[in-house]
Amino acid sequence: MRHRIYELLEHDHLPHSVGSRFAQAIVAIIALDVAAMILASVPEIDAPFGRLFTAIEIGAVLAFALEYLARLWSVAGHSMRAVTATRARFDYARSGLGIVDLMAFLPSAVALVIGDRHTLVLFGMLPFLKLVRYSPALRSLLEVLQAERRALFGCVVILAGAVLVFASLLYAIEHNVQPDKFGTIPQAMWWAIVTLGTVGYGDVVPATALGKMVSVVAIVVGFAMIALPVAIISRAFADEVRRRDFIVTWSMLARVPLFARLGAGEIADITRLLRAQTIEAGEVLVRRGDPASSMYFIATGEVQIELPSQCVRLSDGTFFGEIALLHRTKRSGTVTAKRRTKLLALDAQDFHALIERLPDLAAHVKQTAEARLADTADLLKGDIAAGEIALAERD
Repeated sequence: MRHRIYELLEHDHLPHSVGSRFAQAIVAIIALDVAAMILASVPEIDAPFGRLFTAIEIGAVLAFALEYLARLWSVAGHSMRAVTATRARFDYARSGLGIVDLMAFLPSAVALVIGDRHTLVLFGMLPFLKLVRYSPALRSLLEVLQAERRALFGCVVILAGAVLVFASLLYAIEHNVQPDKFGTIPQAMWWAIVTLGTVGYGDVVPATALGKMVSVVAIVVGFAMIALPVAIISRAFADEVRRRDFIVTWSMLARVPLFARLGAGEIADITRLLRAQTIEAGEVLVRRGDPASSMYFIATGEVQIELPSQCVRLSDGTFFGEIALLHRTKRSGTVTAKRRTKLLALDAQDFHALIERLPDLAAHVKQTAEARLADTADLLKGDIAAGEIALAERD
């Protein structure tokens, strides 16, 4: 039971699985809880619906508390290191996600006990942080911030230095002219922060010509101060997304029998030839009678293949049409998306160019094609190209 709960909470997030539905339920509770607390901050709305908002918050606190206790209990025995159950639970409790899970319900529970409405509304925003656990994009962003923490800290140091320099200059220039605004360096630092941040509230501005010249320089420097961390984060985030996509593509290709014997270099060559394609639910990818010139890998989603004698469904991680890379015939089946599906397509032209450079791959492709054509059970696996070739040869 403990192992099953752990798998459900941590890893069982495939589409339409129990774990996926649980994650969707938690996200829905988070959205409902945060929306209720936002509305509770409006007195005109809170007056008639205050009890409802409180009930929603109590339900969310109970749900998040039960989830936290389930994670705390089930994590024992699943640590990557050989540690005791107590140690594994302690490691989870002090981890970043463990702290987020705890903060999602504990402060709100305390606010409910003491009966402070304003504090409850404030702490009711904390469950939003739990989306980090259920959003791959947010997790990727956190990983990027963690990986680039030294570069980002360097940006903070540079920004702090710029604030001190410009604040000191304006203090020296303006403190006699505007002692109420630039009488001290801390007062001048407010102007420097607002100016370097390109916000420009206008509540503190230099009066002298020299002070205005320094302000112009500060504004220009501020553009660079903003662009530097943005560039670091955006570049690292793009690299992280490409890395994740490459890992997904690699794992899919490695499962294809056609490429099972290839080395890392050859698989890397194939990944560069793939093109992404998305089809919506009900959309037809190929029709019976169309020329067969590509094979497809299903990244996420599900398709239905209508062959002359049967219908076959394929979902995440599967593939079809690989023999069409060798034999150009007409499709013997129609492929339709049952839900929104992301595909990776490999065109025959690119594939032929690849095997010309890799004789070992060409030999293995020939062996695989002969084995698949000899095995009529391949039709049950949704290999459209195998069915096409078999039907073409019979014709």
